[in-house]
Amino acid sequence: MMEGTAPIQQQRPAATAAATSMNARVTAKREVAPGLMILRIEPEGWELPDFEPGQFAVLGLSPDAPRCAFSEPESAPPPAGKLVRRAYSIASSSVAKEFLEFYVALVRSGAFTPRLFALEVGDPVWLSPKVTGMFTLAEVPEDSNLVLIATGTGLAPYMSMIRTRTLRDEGRRVSVIHGAKHSWDLGYRSELLALCRAHPGFRYLPTITEPLEEPTPWTGLVGYVQDLWLRGALVDALGSRPAPANTHVFLCGNPAMIADMTAILTGEGFREHSRRTPGEIHTEKYW
Repeated sequence: MMEGTAPIQQQRPAATAAATSMNARVTAKREVAPGLMILRIEPEGWELPDFEPGQFAVLGLSPDAPRCAFSEPESAPPPAGKLVRRAYSIASSSVAKEFLEFYVALVRSGAFTPRLFALEVGDPVWLSPKVTGMFTLAEVPEDSNLVLIATGTGLAPYMSMIRTRTLRDEGRRVSVIHGAKHSWDLGYRSELLALCRAHPGFRYLPTITEPLEEPTPWTGLVGYVQDLWLRGALVDALGSRPAPANTHVFLCGNPAMIADMTAILTGEGFREHSRRTPGEIHTEKYW
């Protein structure tokens, strides 16, 4: 099950005794929707390291920390004396060095997010002094267009990319396709819509899968992000079809979405990226 925005390929070692002391504090908490929040964390007595947009940090809490009221019982309590830790993609700009922002979904039976959701402004938390991850723009040509596709909280690393630099790169077109179940689950929607008005080269395509559950009729796009690609919604928005020669595609979120989109893109000539074999498809799976 997904718990927040932890990349599944990163296995974290057990916390050491030195790591169990809280070294940061919650400075802002905003509930986007039930079970969905934006959290800002500031270090205490130390400076945040430099990082690349798209990377992640690790948060930690004591196993004795309370769980939020609307969580479900844990299947097994975490080991005593060790921090419960999870990795989360950073949503804030890498230029904003005062805090890190995280976009987190609640897993009601999970070990970590129910404790994280119980935090209030001013509460202590452990924040890793190191930021890492390969899901960045470091190996993307600066003149390449970007298509950033996400489900749920997989939007977080794209917010860091957008807030830091991508919209300042002249001649680059940037498109975000974000899928969620309901309109109220489309975090950062207002900010992204405002960016559309301010930047002619930016496109934002939000889509939902349960339009009949909307209290107000939904007039936007409907279906999975894969459906939008196949229906040509991005082609309509851009006026042309993205091609491997001029576009890199980032995929972040549900592993099923990533598998489907990778198959679609490879069928159109895009290649999966790795350091040994450069390509135009970049992926980050959340679980």
